[in-house]
Amino acid sequence: MFWAFIFSLIIAVISMVVVANFNQTYVPTIFFVATFIVSFYLLTGRVVRYLIALAEGLDIISEGNLGYRVPILREDELGRVALSINAMTERLDRQIQMERKIEKSKMDLITGISHDLRTPLTSIIGYLDLLRTSSFQDQNEYERFFQNTYSKAIHLKNLIDDLFEYTRLTSSSIKLNLKQIDVRQLLDQMIFEFEPIAQEYSASIDKDIGNTAVVTAIDSEKFGRAIDNLLMNALKYSIKPGTIRISMKTDEQFFYITVENEGTPITKDQEEKLFDRFYKGDHSRRSEDIQTGTGLGLPITRNIVEMHEGTVTLTHNDGVFVVMMTVPFRNSS
Repeated sequence: MFWAFIFSLIIAVISMVVVANFNQTYVPTIFFVATFIVSFYLLTGRVVRYLIALAEGLDIISEGNLGYRVPILREDELGRVALSINAMTERLDRQIQMERKIEKSKMDLITGISHDLRTPLTSIIGYLDLLRTSSFQDQNEYERFFQNTYSKAIHLKNLIDDLFEYTRLTSSSIKLNLKQIDVRQLLDQMIFEFEPIAQEYSASIDKDIGNTAVVTAIDSEKFGRAIDNLLMNALKYSIKPGTIRISMKTDEQFFYITVENEGTPITKDQEEKLFDRFYKGDHSRRSEDIQTGTGLGLPITRNIVEMHEGTVTLTHNDGVFVVMMTVPFRNSS
């Protein structure tokens, strides 16, 4: 705009000088003004029209159409302004989409909690009502009702514990209690405790974790919870009788814990949802003797491993499921 003004002024002055050589009246002044206006309009017309287009684009965006992008027709300052407007709109659109996703996540969390807590609670109330009204035929049926009520109450407690643990782990204020731990020894101890449970459900354990100490800084309580979740998940969805394979490998930077089991094949869509909160998979895949959980086991494991700056991956091929934890070595500081 500045240079358009200067050029228009120069053209007008030159025109006035030329006309003044032939006419000494007020005509040169009129010719100067007219020449300046015409040349300034011709030089700035595109800029003005582009400014109007940018203003109209901003009006469209301000009305809530965040999918609109202003045209980028120039490579000067106005072009950079248009780029900035589009970048701002994209950031605003991403922010709104993220807020909607968070809001949906909150609603899904409330829905999942309500559903998972209501199911065992309804069963407990039903059994207690049968006991309260003495609706049982003999002592054996009474004991069965009582045992079912107790089992449902324990299940309800486990659900609440999972929900509390997941909420606690996703809090930004949670801190790791890092200590130098032999991870191989921790894994070996957990396998030892897990083996009788697996045998009870006709599953055998095949472990390959070596004999060399794998010492690094971890929060042993949380990391033990992550391993336990993987083992119980493998047991829950294994073909019975079957084998759960557990291995541990290391390199210079990472240690790897792998849990493998054979189960009913799943679709790609199901595979992608396995780490989603409250996703419990196909009921036909699960052992009927093992109570269903909250669907928070794998998300809790992922959160714990990510807190240790690691990753959890799952691969599935023709019913063979392999979950691998990859965790970097670190010191307690």
